[in-house]
Amino acid sequence: MPLSDITIRNAKPKEKQYKISDKDGLYLLVKPSGSKLFRLDYRFCGKRKTASFGQYPRVKLKDARKKCIDAHRLIDDGIDPMVHKKNMERHQVEAESNTLEAVALEWFAKNHHTWVPEHGKRILRRLEKDVFPWLGQTPIHDVTASDLLLSLRRIEERGAHETAHRVKTTVGQVMRYAIATGRAERDISADLKGALVPTKSKNMSAITEPGKVGELLRAIDGYSGQFTTKCALKLAPLVFLRPRELRHLEWEEINFDAYEIKIPAEKMKMRRPHIVPLSFQAADVLREIEPLTGDGQYVFPSVRTSSRPMSENTVLAALRRMGFLKEEMCGHGFRAMASTLLHENGWQSHLIELQLAHTERNSVKAAYNHAEHMDERRKMMSWWADHLDELKGAV
Repeated sequence: MPLSDITIRNAKPKEKQYKISDKDGLYLLVKPSGSKLFRLDYRFCGKRKTASFGQYPRVKLKDARKKCIDAHRLIDDGIDPMVHKKNMERHQVEAESNTLEAVALEWFAKNHHTWVPEHGKRILRRLEKDVFPWLGQTPIHDVTASDLLLSLRRIEERGAHETAHRVKTTVGQVMRYAIATGRAERDISADLKGALVPTKSKNMSAITEPGKVGELLRAIDGYSGQFTTKCALKLAPLVFLRPRELRHLEWEEINFDAYEIKIPAEKMKMRRPHIVPLSFQAADVLREIEPLTGDGQYVFPSVRTSSRPMSENTVLAALRRMGFLKEEMCGHGFRAMASTLLHENGWQSHLIELQLAHTERNSVKAAYNHAEHMDERRKMMSWWADHLDELKGAV
């Protein structure tokens, strides 16, 4: 007599497990623990085997009967139903690990340690906001150029044209990682060349005309705001550091005896350690502020708490307060100022690039760049500080 839901519900556990037959070979196995399992015994290639269709009541009787019929069809076609089930489960796991989101997160995990934390957070945030909701669950080898373009168009529609280009670049990096790991055959982002709204290149505003540089330096000397801000402004043109690297400068990184700053790799944009030779002028600025902040961690702490560095807007606000418009000068502009004037005065490009801590494509060479050509760099930094004094005094 075939099974019914009432029969199954009323089946009580016994000391030993027992079977209640249904039809087509399906039966219910009742365990001493009380669990009730749908099973099918069958023979394949001369061997007795058992197929499991799940536990009641998670699996309903009608669903177990359908699975039983499907198993018989596989057997008739010469396919072992349990092997087929394992293969399907394996393919499902592979499919889930090969979605664009899964591959992207894998790529991110392998690369994020090479970026500064803020950069990594921005990349992940863009993926989570602009890519995963629409393409995340698609197998990466099935994502088409038109699929990606549709997502990028959504970004453009909110006016974030530069972000659209950055997302395209990131997806391209993920696609190339998928190719390298055997989960995609080509980088579909390459098909979108010219498809996005062009972005205007943004040059960091910087004062590079010698006479105006002198005006800026004299304005800094006359700055009447916070003393820590004034010292940061005075040090910025002397050391070539990025604004974030300057703000996060710590006293333990400064060696007055060696006249240098050593910044660890994890604080640098390119994730490589960096040495800044200190001119006498730069060392004097640091000695000037040392009595005020030298007992703390940061050279330029926040005005609110010494446990955090100066705000990223502090230097910008000071420049505006001194009358320099955003089109004229920004915190990053001190680096462009140094690069331009040093090149114009005949200093070798590779020395300037090394001191700016720009990336080196040769990874073996890059490992040594933080200390390369140090004697020449010391001479350059000393000349540069003297040159700034000359410009400041030229009225």
